[in-house]
Amino acid sequence: MARILRILGLAVLLGCMALPAPAEYADVVINKRSDQEGMRPVIFPHWFHRIRFRCKVCHHELGFKMRAGANDVLMTDIIDGRFCGMCHNGDIAWGPDRCDLCHSGKPGLPSGIFGGHSTTGPGRW
Repeated sequence: MARILRILGLAVLLGCMALPAPAEYADVVINKRSDQEGMRPVIFPHWFHRIRFRCKVCHHELGFKMRAGANDVLMTDIIDGRFCGMCHNGDIAWGPDRCDLCHSGKPGLPSGIFGGHSTTGPGRW
């Protein structure tokens, strides 16, 4: 019985990894070129990066503008170590060869910030 549960758990895990991810609160969807290039849109978990780094790390030191959609980031930039590629280089975080980890959105998702800048939860921020 334990073996069956392990196999079932592994099947569920693998199945989840293959499905396109929905964008959730404060995720940034980047889809300037992805759909037309035959790739899934990028879902950037801003909150995940923000709890680890101050704003200036990405928005000053790495050159990201402070407005969603204002950055023209190409895969060649990332491979060359610019923008996301500064950390996503295979040493600090996974490298650009793991396309599916960033290009994980549902096809057709429009670019933008999902959930906006405030929450409807227990407190207003």
